[in-house]
Amino acid sequence: MAEQRVAQTRSKVNDFALKLANVNGTGSSSANNLLMRAIFRMGVPVSGKNLFPSNIQGLPTWYEIRVNKDGHVARAREYDLMVAMNGQTYVRDIAEVTSGGFTMYDSSWPLDRDLIREDVTYLGVPLAEMCNDEFRGPRERILMKNIACAGALVAMLGIDMEVIKQLLTEQFAGKERLRESNQRALRLGHDYATSHFDHPLPCRIEAMEATHGSILIDGNTAAALGCVYAGATVAAWYPITPSTSLMDAFAKYCAKFRRDPETGRNNYLVLQAEDELAAIGMVLGASWAGARAFTSTSGPGISLMQELLGMGYYAEIPAVVFDVQRVGPSTGMPTRVQQADILACAYASHGDTKHILLFPAHPAECFEMAATAFDLAERFQTPVFVLSDLDIGMNDWVSPALTWDDSYVPDRGRVLDAAELRELEVYHRYEPADAESVAARTLPGVSELGAYFTRGSGHTIEGGYTEYPEEYQAVLDRLARKHTSAAEHTPAPLVDERAHSPFAIVTLGSCELAVLEAIELLAERDVIADYMRIRGFPFGAGVRAFLESHETIVVVEQNRDGQLRTLLTLETPVSKEKLRSVLAYGGYPLSAEDVVDGVTKILET
Repeated sequence: MAEQRVAQTRSKVNDFALKLANVNGTGSSSANNLLMRAIFRMGVPVSGKNLFPSNIQGLPTWYEIRVNKDGHVARAREYDLMVAMNGQTYVRDIAEVTSGGFTMYDSSWPLDRDLIREDVTYLGVPLAEMCNDEFRGPRERILMKNIACAGALVAMLGIDMEVIKQLLTEQFAGKERLRESNQRALRLGHDYATSHFDHPLPCRIEAMEATHGSILIDGNTAAALGCVYAGATVAAWYPITPSTSLMDAFAKYCAKFRRDPETGRNNYLVLQAEDELAAIGMVLGASWAGARAFTSTSGPGISLMQELLGMGYYAEIPAVVFDVQRVGPSTGMPTRVQQADILACAYASHGDTKHILLFPAHPAECFEMAATAFDLAERFQTPVFVLSDLDIGMNDWVSPALTWDDSYVPDRGRVLDAAELRELEVYHRYEPADAESVAARTLPGVSELGAYFTRGSGHTIEGGYTEYPEEYQAVLDRLARKHTSAAEHTPAPLVDERAHSPFAIVTLGSCELAVLEAIELLAERDVIADYMRIRGFPFGAGVRAFLESHETIVVVEQNRDGQLRTLLTLETPVSKEKLRSVLAYGGYPLSAEDVVDGVTKILET
C-alpha cells in the first residue's frame, strides 16, 4: 500500500475536525493539549473534548479537536483527520473519517487490508520504530511516541513550529532535560512528515486573531476561582469524578491567596470528608456559623446528600453545591457527560422541597455563577445548586478573559447583629418574614438574645417544636413562597427572538454551542427558530413569556427522560403538548447534527 494517495478533497482552512485515538495511560494527554494550545495561540477558535475511560490504564481513549473560524466548536460526528494509534479501535475509528479525509497511523506495523477505504488517504508514520531508535527507556519510548505523532501533525496541519517551541519552553521551565527530549521527539515526527508527504493537508491551520482577549480554561478551575472571589472560606468534599479538580483548584488558589502573609496561617479550611453525606453536613455547619461554605460533587454524591439537603431547606441554612454532572444511574459511566441530575437537585430530599438551581453553559459562567450562588444561598437561607457537567468542568474551553467587579459586596441576606437584637422585644427565628418570605437569622456567638434551636423536625414560626398541622403548614407554605420569590433573582434566560418565529428551541448548559450552530444549519433548510437558554430555576417571568409566545417548542437536553421539559411543565403554565424533546444521553458531548436530526424528525411527523 502506498504511503499516501492523492485525496480529492476541498480545502478546509481553519474549518475541520481531528480525532486522536489512543490507549489510556500512554501519555497522549500532553501531546493532545500541546496541539490544542498551539492552535489557540495561533488565534483560531478551537475546542478539545477528552473522551477517556474511567479506569487507570489500558482502555481506549480519544481526544477530539474541532477548529472553526466562525466559532462553531461543538463536537463533530465525522472527522477530516483520524490519528489511529490504537489497534483495538481501528475499525470504529476509520469508519468515522469523512469521505475524502485522512488517517494517520503508526506504520511500524502493517495496516490490515480490510481497513482500507478507497475514499480515505492513509498517512503511515513509523513512530514506534523511530522512537525505539532515538530513546532508551521503554516508558520514555511510549511517551515520546505521542510527542513524535504531535510533531507529524504540526507539519501536516501547518501549525507554527515556533509556537510549539514556546509552549514547550513554558511547560518545561526549569526542566531542561524534559524539554530537550520533547523537542527531539517533535522534530522526529515533523521531519518525517515533511520529507514523505505533501504538506500541509487541505485541512490546515492559518493564523487568525479570533482568540484575542480570550483564555483557555476548564469550568472546574473557573468555578473554584469564582468561589475564592465570592468569599468562600470553607469547603468540604469527597473525591468523585468529574468534580475532584474543582476542589483541587480551590485548595491551590486558597493556598496562594488565603494565607496570612505575616503569620503564614491559612484563612481557609478544606476538609475531605468520609463520604458525601458528611461533606454536606460540614458545609451546613460552617454556613450556620457564618462562613461561606460549599461542596463539589456529582450525581452519586447528590444521592447520598439527600437527607441533609432536606434539613438545609427546612431549617433554612445556606449552602452551595456544585454538581458536575456525569452519566448515571448508579456508578454509570463516570467519565461521560449527561444532564440527568436536574430533577434530583430541583426536588432534592424526601418531603416537599424545592431548590434554587443555576445552569452555567461555559467556564466564564461557572466563574460568575459562583458568586451568584453564594448570594442567593444567603439571601434566601437555603441550599443552592450549580449544575455544570463533565464537558464544561473537565475540558478546556476558549473563554472570554474572566472579569471581576471590584465593587462587589456579598449579599449576606438578613443577618441580625447584637445591636439589632437588643432593639427587639423578642427574637424568633422564622418570623417575621419580609416581602420575599425570608426571616432574619443570627450567627452563633453574636448575642445570647439571638440564640435558637436549629431543628429539622416539625417547627413553628417561632422555631419551637410542633406536630400541629396548622403550625407545620404555616412554615412549609412560607418556604414555598420564598422559593417563588427567588425567581426574580435567578439569572435571566438568554433569548434570541429576532426571527419572530412561532417555532423555538429551548436548552440549557453545555448544549448551547451545538444548538446555536444547529439553528444556523436549520435556517439553511428554511427552518427558522427562536432560541432560549435557561440559566436558573425557579423560572422567572422571561421564561414564562417566551414559552407563551411560541406555538411549537423543542427542548434540547442531555438525558433520557426529558428532565428540563418535565420541570417546565411542572413549574410553568405551558401546555405539555406544546413541548417536544430532542434528547442525547449516550455520554458524548452534544453535536449540532444531533440537534438538526432531532428537530427535522419532529417537524416531519
